[in-house]
Amino acid sequence: MNLLPFISVLIGAILWGTTGTAQSYLPESVHPLTVGALRLAGGGLILLFFAIAMRRVNFGEWPWRATLIAAVAMALFQPFFFGSVRLTGVAVGTVTGIGSAPVFAGLIEWIILRRRPSRRWVMATVLAVAGCALLLLTGDDVSVNPSGVLLALGAGLTFAVYSMTSKIVLEFANPAAAVGVVFTISALLLSPFLFIYPLDGLRSQEGISVIVYIAVAATAVAYLLYSSGLKELPAATAVTLALAEPLTAAILGVAIVGEELNFFAWMGVGLLLAGLIVLTFGKRGTDEERTPYFRKQIREEKE
Repeated sequence: MNLLPFISVLIGAILWGTTGTAQSYLPESVHPLTVGALRLAGGGLILLFFAIAMRRVNFGEWPWRATLIAAVAMALFQPFFFGSVRLTGVAVGTVTGIGSAPVFAGLIEWIILRRRPSRRWVMATVLAVAGCALLLLTGDDVSVNPSGVLLALGAGLTFAVYSMTSKIVLEFANPAAAVGVVFTISALLLSPFLFIYPLDGLRSQEGISVIVYIAVAATAVAYLLYSSGLKELPAATAVTLALAEPLTAAILGVAIVGEELNFFAWMGVGLLLAGLIVLTFGKRGTDEERTPYFRKQIREEKE
């Protein structure tokens, strides 16, 4: 059993989980959408330049349709996610957005790819999503805004679409090249936000350091690891493993920011961890070894 793709996705998600803690060091005047645009631009260009320097970019048979869909999905994820957080709070927005993504990914694989979810994936996803829900019970007042919840569901859907279409791109391209091209296009789509919101808070040494960290570690390295694992795993599996992000964020919130979790929230941490363990180390059936190879399917259709 090759655990490397699972570990790669998990490490990528853990790095994502550091984003919130890193952003807490930015001035409140810095809008989250500005951070989203800069992280995609920085991370995308870093990986694109690296792929070009290593001669790993081949545009001869590049799947531009899937690339554009992935780029639009990632660009839409930013306003959906940050909009939901603004309307319904960090807890509800984050848990609804990230927690719904595996469900959407499983439905897309089932309906479009006709790949029925495995029992192991269903069990792991139920445990992980339940754990995310319990993380809401941190002792703080939780307000549910219907519009915010809809935006959060939009964030979950767009992340699932990004993962699914990125898997198609990864059949034709190196992970660094795939993420670099997709994120560069996404950054161009989000570039108007850089002119809408003020950038004053980013001109300090601390602001620059935080943005560099988010762009390099929490975006370029994190998505490179995620995409490397995604290339070898079903998209629904990778998206469920990405729930290590809220787990990491919760633990860092306690260890670094000084937040406190009550009994139910710690139960949520345990369920989340249990779901990730089941998905990573649980016994896989023969049907789970069959991942959809889009490149092979396309070539067979041409022949």
